[in-house]
This record gives sequence, structure tokens and C-alpha cells, in this order.
Amino acid sequence: MNRTLFLFVAFLILGAGVVAWYLSRQDDKTSLLAAERSFAVKDTAGIYRIFIADRKGGQTNLERKNGYWLFDGKYKARPTAVNNLLDAISRTEVKYKPPRAAVPSMVKNLATEGLKVELYDKRGDLIKSYYVGGATSDERGTFMMNADAEEPYVTQLAGWDGNLRFRYNLVGEDWRDRTVFAFEPEDIAAVSVEYPKQRNKSFRLQRNGNDFAVLPFYEINAQSGRPVNKGTAEAYLVGFRSLVAEGFENGLPQRDSISRLIPFSVITVKDKAGKEFTVKFHPVFYEEGMDPKTGQELPAPAVERYYADCNGQDFMMVQHRVFGKVFWAYDAFFE
Repeated sequence: MNRTLFLFVAFLILGAGVVAWYLSRQDDKTSLLAAERSFAVKDTAGIYRIFIADRKGGQTNLERKNGYWLFDGKYKARPTAVNNLLDAISRTEVKYKPPRAAVPSMVKNLATEGLKVELYDKRGDLIKSYYVGGATSDERGTFMMNADAEEPYVTQLAGWDGNLRFRYNLVGEDWRDRTVFAFEPEDIAAVSVEYPKQRNKSFRLQRNGNDFAVLPFYEINAQSGRPVNKGTAEAYLVGFRSLVAEGFENGLPQRDSISRLIPFSVITVKDKAGKEFTVKFHPVFYEEGMDPKTGQELPAPAVERYYADCNGQDFMMVQHRVFGKVFWAYDAFFE
């Protein structure tokens, strides 16, 4: 009887061990499956470097600095582009697991066109790595696969329809900040605005303690005898807080010839540290049109855009409706 009881207890222990082993294997499989299905890194504040590489050798390197992101080690990154990317990184979820028949084509797409994404923390340790491929036929899902995973998935952002790849595959200057002027009014020591073809409208604005002096840009022009309107100088300087270009035109074939032309305006801002930033504005002219009914020539439309030569470095396209706030004339400051 004791022998029978002993064997019974032994079998119970052995059976419990087998069950525990089986359940642990199932837990491992479940954990592995959960890891393969997890793409989001919710705490993007812990991400300090984002590396993106395509299959053709193109690379994007974004690094978090003090209050901004740096692109390619030397350019400020465009906040909207980085925020869109971080939004995708933090909220990507699996939309569905593709049917088995669709997996080979998805894997082929990821292998030939996939973008490899690597996320690093402040110490330089890898947080996560995954691949971003193409989109489903309806453009509402994106092929993605975690590094070292065996299965691809179709992913999405909850509440947003679109191809997530577009948030990752920006190229070169598409990542760059397009800000031309970004000065807080209290940090500006002086501004000069020159209109080479309208000299009487050109001026210099200088800070003298809590007051401002507004003088003609050219010495040959007489100073106004009227007092400066209270608050006008401060109101003008507010316009330099955030002026953003439409885009970069560094590769424009006509850049050199345009730069040699007399500009519409030259604006120089000097900060309290003595650093100057100069932008030359060249108007974009359009040819006169023709009235389709009468056949008569129509006058050329008003200037809506300018090529902006920024400190002799970047060549950008800017809109008059945005930058018009700093194209003041000398007499606009006086009573």
C-alpha cells in the first residue's frame, strides 16, 4: 500500500513538472509573439537618436539636443517632421496579421524596399529596431516587421488613415528646419532694412536701452522730424519671432544668376551678442498672361514669393503673405 501511494505521488509530481514545463513553453511563445507584435515605443522622451536607412544606401540620423533635434549632425531638424515621426513611433499598432498567402510578397517588399529604423537612448543603447515597408492596396495599412522577428504585420495609427512610411522616408532637406528668422524681440539689438530701388523707404532700427532710434539707411536721406509712434518699434520686432520659408531651393539652376541681381530688399538682424544674420530677397516674377476672350495681355500678378538668400548659405522660397510683416518703410514708424 505504501509502495502504491509512493508511485502515485511520484506520478503526480512528474505530471506537475510536465505541465509546468509545457506552460512555460507556452508563456515563452506568448512572450515572443507579443514582442513580434509590439512596435510602439510609448516613452519617446527616452529616445535620443533615430537612425533610418534605406536599401539604396540613404541614411537619416536625428539626434536630440537641448530643446531641439539635429539632422545629419549639423542642421536643425524641422519640428513638424520630427513630431510626426515621434507620433508614429509612439502609437503604431498592429492592424491585423496578414494571411499566410500574403506573407511572401510582404517579406519581399521589406527586403527590397524596407527602411530599417533604429532607436537609441541617451547612453547610446539600442531601444528598438524594426523595418518599415510599403502599404496595403488601400493605403490604410503599412507593412512592418520587428528586427529578428519571423512574421511581418500590417500596422496602423489608431484614428489616422494613411501610409506610415511617409513619416520615415523624408530625404535630405525635407528633414531640415525651414526657419529663416527666429528672434525674440528682447534679444534684438538692431535691424536694418534696405530697399536698393526705394532708398527713401530704407531704415535702421537701433535699441538704446529701453528706447529705440529709427534712422534712414542712407545718409543722403533726411531724418524724419516727426516723433516715433509709441510701441511701433516693439510691434515691428515681434514680426521676427518666427518667419518660416516654404522650402529650400539650394539646387535651383538659376541660383547664381538670381543672386547677382539687385534684390528687392536686404534685411540684417543683429542680436545682443553682436551676431548678424542677413537675408536678401529677390522677387519671383511671373510672365504676363493673356485674356483668353479678348486676346489682350494681362498685367503681371503682384509678387507673392521671393527667393531668399540666407547669409550666403541657404537659398529658400518664401511667401510675401508671411514675410510682408517685416517689409516696413521708414515713415511707417512715425506719427
